[in-house]
Amino acid sequence: MKFRYLPAALALGLLATAPVTAYAATPAPVVGDPHPAAVAAPYPAIDNGPTAFQAALARSKQSGKPVLADFGGNWCPDCRLLAGTFELPAVQDWLSKNFEVVSINVGHFDANMDLAQSHGVKITAVPTVLIITPDGRTLNPDGARELGHARAMSSQAVVDLIAGWAGRS
Repeated sequence: MKFRYLPAALALGLLATAPVTAYAATPAPVVGDPHPAAVAAPYPAIDNGPTAFQAALARSKQSGKPVLADFGGNWCPDCRLLAGTFELPAVQDWLSKNFEVVSINVGHFDANMDLAQSHGVKITAVPTVLIITPDGRTLNPDGARELGHARAMSSQAVVDLIAGWAGRS
């Protein structure tokens, strides 16, 4: 009778010591439209940036999903085409399931630059996309500017690149 509670104690012990699993992103969707239409003005007002960024970071901590921070300007053709990719139904659904998405207007490289710098990235081209974990780590500081030529990329290449970044640990 001494061992009556042993199985329950062992099970509780295993649960208590089991590692907490990280958020696992779903695979990138298959995108049928290789080159969507550009969005006219995808970025909100410049003064919205800090509040929107902090709100996305807070949502990330609550949901466990990483932040996808898209830094750009409404004057930028690559930014507008990237926004078009993000608005494709399959991509929009995938992004909302896997990320806390925030778009941040950097004007003509004269606003909100400090938000990216606070995560180790200096914006030298737009769009610059950062993937930031709920604990504040930037997963793609080495490739954040790779979407600077988004208009030369297919929509599939864009989502595959983002999925690759999100898969880093």
